[in-house]
Amino acid sequence: MSDTFTTRVIDIATGAEERVYNLTGECARFLQDVAPGRDGLLSVFVPHATAGIALLETGAGSDDDLLTALRDLLPADDRWRHRHGSPGHGRDHVLPAFVPPHATLPVVGGGLQLGTWQSVCLVDTNISNVNRQVRLSFLG
Repeated sequence: MSDTFTTRVIDIATGAEERVYNLTGECARFLQDVAPGRDGLLSVFVPHATAGIALLETGAGSDDDLLTALRDLLPADDRWRHRHGSPGHGRDHVLPAFVPPHATLPVVGGGLQLGTWQSVCLVDTNISNVNRQVRLSFLG
């Protein structure tokens, strides 16, 4: 593989509850390993039909606010045509239309260029799938 493109898959245990999982540390460690001092782009991708990637503040309540907003917008009830899995699971398959499964972020000097309060997060509302994979790819 070219030294201009490097990719790695990380495993994340999100558990059996809806969760916003902060990936910022994993992203920074990946860049330390593969992109020291380099400029480029970091792609963060979750290859699951029921999870997404979001940039948001964590630890001050915004992560819980996001989950609350998603519950209000996408209730876990029997309105969904996609009905296999746990009750209301069809909404999990609609989630990526609102929280996309990817983000592309700038890297300068080997460091992720986020705003002061931004974190890279995996958003997982699917309580039936407790293990996720996230692909980190650096192009630079």
